Amino acid sequence: MLELVLANLRTRPFRTFISVIGVALGVVLVVLFTGLARGMTNDMAKRANNFKAEILFTRPGAMGLTNSNLSVSTGYIDKLKEIEGVESVTAVGKYIAPNAKGRFGLKQVDGIDWEPFATMNEMKIVRGRAMVANDEVMLDEIQMRDDKLNLGDTISLFGEKPYKVVGVYSPQSGSRTKMTLAAMQDVLSSEKKCSYILVKVKNGADVEAIAKLINLALPGNKIDLIQDLILSASDRLPGLKPFLRVLVGLGAFVSTIFVLLSMYTTITERKKEIGILKSLGASKSFIVTVIESEALMIGVLGVIAGFFVSYTSSFVIQRLFDLQFEFTWDWILIAIAIAILGSLVGALYPAWRASDIDPVLVLTND
Repeated sequence: MLELVLANLRTRPFRTFISVIGVALGVVLVVLFTGLARGMTNDMAKRANNFKAEILFTRPGAMGLTNSNLSVSTGYIDKLKEIEGVESVTAVGKYIAPNAKGRFGLKQVDGIDWEPFATMNEMKIVRGRAMVANDEVMLDEIQMRDDKLNLGDTISLFGEKPYKVVGVYSPQSGSRTKMTLAAMQDVLSSEKKCSYILVKVKNGADVEAIAKLINLALPGNKIDLIQDLILSASDRLPGLKPFLRVLVGLGAFVSTIFVLLSMYTTITERKKEIGILKSLGASKSFIVTVIESEALMIGVLGVIAGFFVSYTSSFVIQRLFDLQFEFTWDWILIAIAIAILGSLVGALYPAWRASDIDPVLVLTND
């Protein structure tokens, strides 16, 4: 039977090729885009994980996924230092604005005091110096490379306000662009304000217990554990899960429709061949098995082509745009199941029509 299946596929190479491309497209939709979604969210989590602080202190509504404001008084810094078990604190101002060139269509900037922030998060300057003036910024190594910038170059923030790049830091932590907190307060007219305060506890201290102490001492504020924010990185992207489910459904639909149309057209052209097989004693189940075997072969070839295109495309995209991909076995197995099952389901109706052909009518009419 295998020889018969391969011969049928070779007889119509172009149609077989189109069917394989259709199945491969479904695989690419699932593998490439889920890999991109997972890679980008984990990249966000990785940068958040570079915070060495354990607690994030802020006000309700001060920070969201697509916006933030400077609504937390820096006066809380001295009050937090007085709480037993707290080792150090540092204030951070976060500016988020729509930007077509930014990740997820957003541009983020951190306003910090370099020395306490760098000490807390174990960061260092790899080139240049720390920003001092209100028109100076520092960037991480990835941002410098992506934007092809050099020390002394100028970038635009807050509309078209120019800022001079004076230093490069490592490792990446939070937003890739950093300015002084005073500069951010000045440009946003928010004196003595920040978006959140990072709290580092003493070695061996119970983080959850200290978070409760902070909540009791300073009620009405929002206290988050950094580890909880990291673990929920993908959940904090609205619509990500529905988007992935739509991709899976679209991949299954594409694979099924391509195979169905291809096999149905093929059956229409092969009525005489099928009639001869049935006149020689081929049963309905045999005909169905042959058609389904062809669909299975198309599905397997589509999976191979789909994975090749996905991995090649991810490599090229990552090199050109520095977008992160992370492929997991869960989605790989889902993509394989979609391709194979979609091919088999798509071939069911053509196979049933083929098995129902009357050999007498076909051979007589011919």
